[in-house]
Amino acid sequence: MLSRALNTKPRRSIRYTEGSCRSSLSLCEYDEIFMGCMENEVVVPCDGIVVEEDGGVRWRLKDVMGASVGVVGESVLGVTEKVVFSDGTCSVLKRFRAVCVRRREFGRRVTLLATIGQRCDYLVPMKAYLYSKRFKFVVCDYYPMGSLYDLLIGAREHDHTPLSWKHRLKIILHIAKAIGFIHSQSPSRDRNMIMNVHGNLKTSNIMVDVDFNAYLSNYGFPQLAVEVPDTGQRRSPSPPSPLPSPCEPLSQNNDIYHFGIIILDILGGSKALESIECGFERKDEIKVKECAIFEFPFEGKDRRKVWKIWNMALACINSSHEARPSIECILLHLTKLYT
Repeated sequence: MLSRALNTKPRRSIRYTEGSCRSSLSLCEYDEIFMGCMENEVVVPCDGIVVEEDGGVRWRLKDVMGASVGVVGESVLGVTEKVVFSDGTCSVLKRFRAVCVRRREFGRRVTLLATIGQRCDYLVPMKAYLYSKRFKFVVCDYYPMGSLYDLLIGAREHDHTPLSWKHRLKIILHIAKAIGFIHSQSPSRDRNMIMNVHGNLKTSNIMVDVDFNAYLSNYGFPQLAVEVPDTGQRRSPSPPSPLPSPCEPLSQNNDIYHFGIIILDILGGSKALESIECGFERKDEIKVKECAIFEFPFEGKDRRKVWKIWNMALACINSSHEARPSIECILLHLTKLYT
């Protein structure tokens, strides 16, 4: 699995929530004449240090253009590219399709999110950003193993070695720790931003390293592209669905719901999701010993742990918002299961 992950070439990938997106050009594919007047645009580091010790600018748009090796993912929010700089450093570039905030506010928001992210070991660090007339993007750390989506789909469709139960549980715990950090942010608001909500949880936004540590990316990214909608309006409960609505309000409750969907995907993919849609939620209808939903072998004490994680996922996607557990409660149970 590790050799495949480290040697796989970048590719265009359509995520399970991103199938409706059009195919996009990478920065390196744009016409040179069109880009000529923009190539000296400065890419601003999130640490605020634009100029190196020798007086040169750290990054310009032309450096990023030359480093791009192609599109590796697309979503309704934007395009993800892999960039390899001349010194061999790899990064990921998140390029937005449309941004509704002005340059100064965009920079303020990115810097704020990057500063908060530096305080958590389970969030993908943001390195730099650019806001120009044509392009708006954020540069983040690169993970050779790819995303959780890549690992799950690799086993399901390309005969790669599937994740073990131990690694799946570790990834679930790390995701919960990242969500817990975000949900604990105080104050919960900063001007027009909601700071204690992620807002874009899905497997393609969870990066995994070679030790199977998980890191949550795209924290606050929906608020870089659009203004935060009013969350004071209560909506009627909707049945569980693996396809989140792009128009749903930002809330911790919705984060918990999508965390539940991610857990089900980790446990059994489409089989687990279909079992929910078919109504097989009750304990007497799913026997862990015989159930074909799960994608990994387990035995002994792990049977009880798998069953508890399954029930946790069901609680997270409860149609009643009030019945969903808090991330603090989830972390308490996960920590006990992992030790």
